[in-house]
Amino acid sequence: MAIVSLYVINKSGGLIFSKDFMETPRMDLNDTLRLASIWHSLHAISSQLSPMPGCTGIELLEADTFDLHCFQTLTGTKFLMVVEPNSPFIPVVLQKVYELYSDFVLKNPFYEVEQVIKCELFDEQLESLVRRYPNAGPQMGGYM
Repeated sequence: MAIVSLYVINKSGGLIFSKDFMETPRMDLNDTLRLASIWHSLHAISSQLSPMPGCTGIELLEADTFDLHCFQTLTGTKFLMVVEPNSPFIPVVLQKVYELYSDFVLKNPFYEVEQVIKCELFDEQLESLVRRYPNAGPQMGGYM
């Protein structure tokens, strides 16, 4: 099981981070921006159309060749992770990615909220988390 890519979308629907973890990139920049915009719209529409009260939007999209998981923060930032089908523990991994984002991006005094993420420490810790993923199990341990 493998993590293919990660996207972070701000509360306005703009793509602020994207990272491919496979050798060959799956999409070019225009397709990535289009994915972020479409996902943001579908997420908002699904939360309004849901017959279930309190629905916050789409959390999982399953396809034949990939699964797309979404974790939305209380501030509206969305973390999208494309993984191989039936990959285990992805909600736990997304929670860890959010912790990394909180620790290394939001606490960075040079980062402006809702802007493109360019933080070397975040990239390094994210790479480390993804490398550990297949063997880490549900706990995922600390990220340092």
